This record gives sequence, structure tokens and C-alpha cells, in this order.
Amino acid sequence: MIFQPVLYVIGYLISALSIILCIPAGVDAFYGDNQWQSFTFASLICLFFGIILILGNKSENFTINIKQAFLLTTFSWVFIAFFGALPFIFSDLELSFTDAFFESMSGITTTGSTILSGLDNLPHGILIWRSLLQWIGGIGIIVIAISFLPILKVGGMQLFHTESSESSEKVLPRAGQIANIIGIIYLFLTVLCALLLFFFGMPLFDSIAHSMTTLATGGFSTSDMSIAKYDNLNIEIVISIFMILGSLPFVLYLQSLRGDVTVIFKDSQVRFFIFLIVTSVLIVTFWKYQSTASFYSNFRSSFFNTISIFTGTGYTTQNFNNWGSFIIVLFLFLMLVGGCAGSTTCGIKIFRLQILYQSAKIQIFKLLNPHGVSVAKYNKIPVSDAITSSVMGYFFMFIISYIIITLILSFLGNDFLTSLSGAATSLANVGPGLGNVIGPSKTFAELSELSKWVLIAGMLIGRLELLAVIVILTPSFWRN
Repeated sequence: MIFQPVLYVIGYLISALSIILCIPAGVDAFYGDNQWQSFTFASLICLFFGIILILGNKSENFTINIKQAFLLTTFSWVFIAFFGALPFIFSDLELSFTDAFFESMSGITTTGSTILSGLDNLPHGILIWRSLLQWIGGIGIIVIAISFLPILKVGGMQLFHTESSESSEKVLPRAGQIANIIGIIYLFLTVLCALLLFFFGMPLFDSIAHSMTTLATGGFSTSDMSIAKYDNLNIEIVISIFMILGSLPFVLYLQSLRGDVTVIFKDSQVRFFIFLIVTSVLIVTFWKYQSTASFYSNFRSSFFNTISIFTGTGYTTQNFNNWGSFIIVLFLFLMLVGGCAGSTTCGIKIFRLQILYQSAKIQIFKLLNPHGVSVAKYNKIPVSDAITSSVMGYFFMFIISYIIITLILSFLGNDFLTSLSGAATSLANVGPGLGNVIGPSKTFAELSELSKWVLIAGMLIGRLELLAVIVILTPSFWRN
């Protein structure tokens, strides 16, 4: 049965979720909020269904093939988002199922788009649950990007195929091994971020919540004002550093622990990513400097907000809708780019842009030298035609998906900028949109239910590299 091993693994994931739900329940009880009952009830439901799925699909000969790996990749996100929405439904927030599922999917995909307002007055359990969802989603996508997507050959991710992942049958044991090592690194960086934020003046609870959403490049905050609430340069610097750390390939951290610390700086993807960040920050700074006199304040706000948008985190310290049309267009493009492969960020990814650039160079070379020979390279290693074709296929599907989502949002009555930026923020898992409806100072609550479901679909397929979701919707997937 094709679904048996998939549901078996999902059963364990849901059971683990039931344990994690005890954390916000304990936080609510500690602070005297009455929402701990909602989390406890949700935890029991998760445990019940988790055990049912485990017992009902247990098998002695447990293997997983390519089709099941595709299903597991997609269904695990859907199931966790569904059960993660239960605390929002059972709480006193009076959210509809659509709003609760939207908030949960936005959390687990580390998008950061929210329908909630009045965050400063929400129960502590709800706030920490939102952060936990993003933290779980962050480490989850790293494991999938390193273990599953190279095997599934999605969007050129086979470029990061390792010797220990030669077949799909080994994907689960390998995922478990990677999750353990990545988990230690991920937890260490999260704790370090929290300690630094607390040291520089952020309250302890806020430090813990923001450290989780910072490293996950998620962007959920504990305040409607986001990071502007603290107006603290040191806090902005710490968050900026850890947003960048979350955007780098975690496999390089593994290699660094093995003794080669310089491997991070040798990676062409990392160098190009840093170059784009520096260039974008300078462009935004000098653009703003034309209209205001203070270079320091311009650089400070440009530095933080540009990095936040580029990494797909979505924190804000200012309403960048007021920075002019050029910045809005620039940020729209930065939303789509994203960070490095194997990180917590989404978007097109830096390595794909590099491969597309190399392919374009070769095409120009062949036009000028019809009989010449030139090979595309990534990190000084030749890139096969299969990888180049896979990247081009991904890029094509990304553009098509973006156009379709934009058209649907527009058809549902949303204005041009809302439709354009809403599609970008969902596919690239960024968080805030642009304009006066879903801009950095707004929420997504005003959108219609159908618009929210379109964005939910966009978050899912964007988080799982499009093709991993789209392939299971094709008739040929279900044949034989």
C-alpha cells in the first residue's frame, strides 16, 4: 500500500507534535493565562491520532520508494499544519478554521504572514506556539533539503547529493541522522541568539520567541510593532546576524565542525549571497539618503529591513511602503530570490541563479564560438545537463506558479499590488506583503477566505520547492 509507510511516519510526527504542545501549555500555566486547556486538549488529540496512525500502519518490512518520499514530503507539512491549527481553533481568539489553518501553515512554512493583530496582548502560550511552529518548520525544511530533495532530484537539488544518500530506501535513516546533528547546531544557534538578545535588553520571553523565529527566518514577532518596539541598535544587529546565519547552508556548518572552518567562505553560493546583501543594503541606503539628511539612520533602517526581506524573515523596524516606488519594486524582487540551498529560507535560491547565469554565459559563448566547448560549473565543479535542465524546469514552474497565483488573487477582487506581492510573499515564504492591505504595518485578516486558501497553497508549494508538491498532482504519478 503506497500510503502505509507515509502515514506511519506522519503518525510519529503528530505524536511528537503532541509532546511539543505541552510547552505552550506550560508557558500559559506559568503566566496564569487560561489558554493552557486549549493546548492540552490539542495535545491529546494529536497523541490519539498519532498512535492510531502508527498502530494502523505498522509493518515489519519498512521501506520507502520515490513516490512515497514525494507523498511524505508534502503530507507531513499538511498534517502538521492541520494539527498545529488546533490550539488557534480551541483558543479564545474566535478564529475561523481558515484563519487558524492560515496562521498554522504560515508558521510551519516559516512564511510569517499573519491574520492576528494585538499581539502585545495575546496569551503567552499562543505567542510561543507561533514561534515554535516556525522553529519546527525551519529545522524540518533543512532536513528535507539535505535528505529528501537531492534524492527526488527536485529543482537541481541533486547538485547537493551526498555519498550517504544513494537510494530512497536510505532516506529515513539518513534523515534521522541528519536531524540529530542539525538539531544540535540549530538548538545551539537558537540558544545563543536568545542569550544575546536578552543580554542587550530584550525581555527573556521575547528573546526566546524571537530567537526561534529569527533562526528559522520566519518573522513571527510578539508585538504588532515587530522589532521597532525595542528601538535598540544592538538587538537589530544580533537579529540581522542570525537571519543571515539561518540563510546559509547548514551542511557547511556540519563540514566546519569536521575541521574546515573556511569552507563557508569558500562556497560560491555564500559569497554571492553576501555580495547581494551588501549591494542591496547600499542601494536602499543611498536611495533613502536622497530624501533625508541622516545617513546613519538611513543605513540602520536599510540594513535591517533589507536583510529581513532578502532572507524571507519579514521583521520590520519601519514601514518601507513609505520609502518610494523604487524600494517597493526592489523588495519585490528580493522576496523572490531568497537565500542559500539547505538553509531555512525559501525563494528561488542563490545557487539556481548562479546556474542560470552560467547557462546563459555558455549560450552566448556558443553563439560567438559555434565549435567551442564550454561547461557550466558550480563551486569549480562541472554541472551536468540534467541539473541545468532541472533548474530551468524549476524556474519555469516558479514563474508560472507566480503568474497563476497573482491572476487568481486579482480575479478574487484584490488590487494589483496586493495580488502581486501576495503571490510573492506566499511562494517565497517571506511574510509581509506590499501596499496598504497586506503591507508591513498590516495583517492578512482583511483578505477573503478564498484569497487566504490561495495563499495557503502558495506557502506550501513554495516551501517544498514547487515540484515536490506539483508532481503528486499529475496523473502519471498515480499510474502503476
